[in-house]
Amino acid sequence: MNAPFTPPSAATLVLPDPAQARRRAIWHLLWGISLLALTVMALFSGADVLTLLALMVVALPAVGVFAIQPLPQSPSPWPQPVLPTPVWAVVPWLVCPVVAMAITGGFQGPLSPFVFVPVLGGLALRSPGDERPLVWGLGAAALAAFAGAIAAPLLPRLSDNALLTSGLGLVVLLFGLVAALNTRHTGTVVPLTMARMESALTDQPGLTLVLAPNGRALAAYGAAPPAMDVDALFSEYDGEGGLIEAIHPPDRPAVRAALSRAQAGQPAQVRFTPRAALDRRVLLVVRRMQGDSRRIAALMLDATLQHARESELDQARAEAEAQVLARSRFIAYLSHELRTPLNAVLGFSEMMKSQLVGPLSDRYIDYASSIHTAGSHLLDVIGNVLDVSRIDADRYELHREDIDARDLADAAMALVRVQADEKAIDLSADLPDETLLVHVDRRAFKQILVNLLSNAVKFTPANGQIELAARREDNAMVLTVKDNGIGIAPEDLARLGRPFEQAGDAKQKAQGTGLGLSLARSLAELHDGTLTLESTLGEGTTATLRIPAF
Repeated sequence: MNAPFTPPSAATLVLPDPAQARRRAIWHLLWGISLLALTVMALFSGADVLTLLALMVVALPAVGVFAIQPLPQSPSPWPQPVLPTPVWAVVPWLVCPVVAMAITGGFQGPLSPFVFVPVLGGLALRSPGDERPLVWGLGAAALAAFAGAIAAPLLPRLSDNALLTSGLGLVVLLFGLVAALNTRHTGTVVPLTMARMESALTDQPGLTLVLAPNGRALAAYGAAPPAMDVDALFSEYDGEGGLIEAIHPPDRPAVRAALSRAQAGQPAQVRFTPRAALDRRVLLVVRRMQGDSRRIAALMLDATLQHARESELDQARAEAEAQVLARSRFIAYLSHELRTPLNAVLGFSEMMKSQLVGPLSDRYIDYASSIHTAGSHLLDVIGNVLDVSRIDADRYELHREDIDARDLADAAMALVRVQADEKAIDLSADLPDETLLVHVDRRAFKQILVNLLSNAVKFTPANGQIELAARREDNAMVLTVKDNGIGIAPEDLARLGRPFEQAGDAKQKAQGTGLGLSLARSLAELHDGTLTLESTLGEGTTATLRIPAF
């Protein structure tokens, strides 16, 4: 249905019969004309006044109902609610014949055939699924017969009029046959539940199909996607259904495979290009119908806009990946080019500090020490940048080996102990007595520990404490670096771990580049591990590294 559907009180819908209202109106009009003709005949045959009055009384309902009959509606291809016959249209047909029988002597009077008139009205006014007018007509006929029997002894006997009685009987018989045959509804009666289902399927934005296994359509409901000819789907070409024929040839194998999976009981969906419009895309969702392995239920939707959006996203993703790769290659190339002259700077500054080529003044020795320290820091930064770029470009290769994690922990602590001693920080370790074997890249794992310990030393004030602990837990090695330093604010904690992200004020940010923690987390993930941070501002930070262990 195109209009909003309001469920009727009856349990059926009817495919409209455009001629029914017209036939019913003509029936009422002819009935009224016939009775008026009988009235004229009775007048010229010398009938009494009561007989004439009774004929006009019985004619009134037909004329009245004809006058208010609804106009014929335009044809509709969809079932419509069954509207019950109004009571006001039925009551006159029941009351007027009873009154006519009562005032004309009942069965002994000339209008005795009127006992069947309520049945005629019930036949003419009944509707599909609503037989109440007929039931009421039968009841009124019985009431008319009873009224006629009661009234016969009480009313004066009217003169017999065989012509009027026989004519009236013939009219009643004729209109009874017409009412029974011509006024019955010829439209298709549809169960309400089925009509609701068909209405929902027809009004849906997609196309619902019932398919044979070869792709031939057996039924179709709803709106077809553009470039799909629904009528052609019901055809068959060389043993295959019209659906396969309507698909661009390169996409046909995928559709055939989806139909095969659906027939085997596995829901499937596939996107294809219509042969009639190669710039469009259609999404087909199929599954086997329950209780019938030879039928496949399918839903067809227009997926052109979705395909265009996905294509744009794929293109944007490819461009972004290309930019990231280009940036990583550039950084790797630049870092490599910087390391060569920087190594020379470090070498010459080390020679100057050691006064290998001759004595220098204390001021120049301090300058050489500052140059060496700054160069070492810059070399570390370049190394971190190079490692990050290699990881981003998926070019970082791990050379795993079985190593005792305690040995790597001792080596990392030895590298940062000088920095810790300069700030009088108590650097301690809590390592197990038994071997803690891990399968890792020696350099990468050591880099993780050094970065975590260096961060702890940087952000722990003088006379602070740092503890490195390791333990085995559920086939994993859990290593923690805990300090009582300045801590990290909650709003900064979520950001840390991404390249060049730093926390704290400007003074704190000046102590690092924001690459150490990011590199440590990336290296941990390359080892199928995790690195998490827990911190309270002003109380300290705990970094937890979890790596699979033997």
